[in-house]
Amino acid sequence: HYYITNNLSMTSEESDFLRRKQISLRGLPEIDSVKEVINNFNRHLHYTCAKDRNVATNKDFYFALANTIMDKLVGKWIRTQQSYHKQNVKRVYYLSLEFMMGRTLSNTMINLMLEGACDEALYQLGLDIEELESEEPDAGL
Repeated sequence: HYYITNNLSMTSEESDFLRRKQISLRGLPEIDSVKEVINNFNRHLHYTCAKDRNVATNKDFYFALANTIMDKLVGKWIRTQQSYHKQNVKRVYYLSLEFMMGRTLSNTMINLMLEGACDEALYQLGLDIEELESEEPDAGL
């Protein structure tokens, strides 16, 4: 298959490569500092949870924090997938249900090296990270 793009002929593989190359991560927020955590936390509280500090519950604060962390996780996931696709690596998938996962928010913060920044950001916002972590449902139950 050949496609015409900007008056140039290219194969479908070349066209697919260019289309994937246009998928960018520039719009994803950075959350490497306390200030960035606070900004993204507030953004998720307002626009994802549709709440402000006057009416938000600990559950809302938990969701704002979880979505803030997820922003960082998704960015890394997409970069990894792009790298795999570019290098055409083989993948092996293994699914095991032999254990109960439990809660994952605090482990994810540790693995992304965001625990300190999140703890300080929540402290500055007058929130207790342990109270918010207790809002997370246990995946195994």
